[in-house]
Amino acid sequence: MERARTLFPGGVSSPVRAFRGVGGEPFVVERGEGARIWDVDGREYIDYVLSWGALALGHAPVPVLERLDDTMRRGTSFGIPTELEVELGELIVDRMPHVEMLRFVSSGTEATMSAIRLARAATGRDIVLKFDGCYHGHGDSFLVRAGSGVATLGLPNSPGVPDVLASLTVVAPFNDLDAVEALMRNHSVAAIIVEPVVGNGGFIPPDPSFLPGLRSLCDAHGALLVFDEVMTGFRIAPGGARERFGVEADLTTLGKVIGGGLPAAAYGGRRDLMQHIAPVGSVYQAGTLSGNPLAMAAGIATLHVLTDDVQQRIAKRTARLVQGMREIATRCGVPFTADCAGSMWGFFFRAEPVRSFADAKASDVEQFKRFFHAALDRGVYLAPSPFEAAFMSSAHSDMDIEETLNRLEDALGETLNLSRA
Repeated sequence: MERARTLFPGGVSSPVRAFRGVGGEPFVVERGEGARIWDVDGREYIDYVLSWGALALGHAPVPVLERLDDTMRRGTSFGIPTELEVELGELIVDRMPHVEMLRFVSSGTEATMSAIRLARAATGRDIVLKFDGCYHGHGDSFLVRAGSGVATLGLPNSPGVPDVLASLTVVAPFNDLDAVEALMRNHSVAAIIVEPVVGNGGFIPPDPSFLPGLRSLCDAHGALLVFDEVMTGFRIAPGGARERFGVEADLTTLGKVIGGGLPAAAYGGRRDLMQHIAPVGSVYQAGTLSGNPLAMAAGIATLHVLTDDVQQRIAKRTARLVQGMREIATRCGVPFTADCAGSMWGFFFRAEPVRSFADAKASDVEQFKRFFHAALDRGVYLAPSPFEAAFMSSAHSDMDIEETLNRLEDALGETLNLSRA
């Protein structure tokens, strides 16, 4: 890390990795296998970060490695069409039929930026409505009261974003339809963009009426509804938010899982909208490494293994872990709330359910920091921020869950002793 800090700001290639949200020194990973990772000092951790949700099959899964080995021997990048793009695209559309047409890119930020550009072009409007604590990448339009690393570092707005661009983004509290309706009445909104389940402000599920309400408001005001499923896609249900909540977005962004651990993302939706994209339409977006064959191969291998049955099995283990953590907190008398959706989960040190980012910020952040380090000392790696979701993979076994719960009970007991000392 000393060498890294001479080369990279904070010694990292993405801010939250620096552990500023929890304090202390980040560890440096050497390798991973299954549900576990090892650092360069030989310490072993059960991993619930999983490359921030990208590794649905865990670390170094054999089907992905085998597909990568075969693919890379044929070439690593071409910049022209490959059959792999078509194969992965068909797998995605088969599970998400509302995504009638899509375009591959290399990162979630590219996907959301491109989706918003398309929405503005299709509607002829400029204003984007987002939600406090939701993070949609580091595009200028999104760094207004954002979540993820922005929230962790206490940087609600980023220098370098011109005021004129920031003025084109309006923000409402998550789960507050009245606030959304008021903004829609007062602004000509091109699109509402939302994480169907917030994962970048901590795990925050939508109220039952929230997503249907957004759909109705978009229809009433001529705006497009964009689901940012970079995190939730193939996590909260095999078919994403549409399957879990019964609400269909006009545009959807995907990432993480569809790359199988390699850089891949996509945006897509209704055919009539996607036909605005060049070269068919006039909305320009391009990328040299978009549809990279290695990333496509890893995504194909991942989705072939990630069947409905496998996803249900992971979801059951996720629910078991969350219920076990609730029981531990109850025994220890600690204010605590936790929830999950599919293989995505999270918790807060707060007695009441968390419905918004304001609720999340009102949780006991100092208790989280103590708990994070106590868990890490016992070999359980949680996200180094109180404002990030956690994840489960197919590699996590029932034994891993039991081992995790035993370690976390010890960790919580230690933090209580520290806080009372």
